[in-house]
Amino acid sequence: MSTHTPHELRDEFPEFADRLHDLKVNDNHFKKLADEYHDVNREIHRIEIGEDHVSQFNEEDLRKARMRLKDEIYALLKAV
Repeated sequence: MSTHTPHELRDEFPEFADRLHDLKVNDNHFKKLADEYHDVNREIHRIEIGEDHVSQFNEEDLRKARMRLKDEIYALLKAV
């Protein structure tokens, strides 16, 4: 079953589409953060659609991790 995963970085930060790409290609730290965000976001999506089952506490931890990563990524996107 193929579904659109919400909260992808390109959807969260459409105004930074070019910068997202540039940083993923040229900044190893940013790429690592973006990859980690992607993994956590996919896991949350699998939980939301019922493919994976975890405790409420684990799901909450994943959501907090996604928020922390998103904040860190946003700060790097805004830095000039």
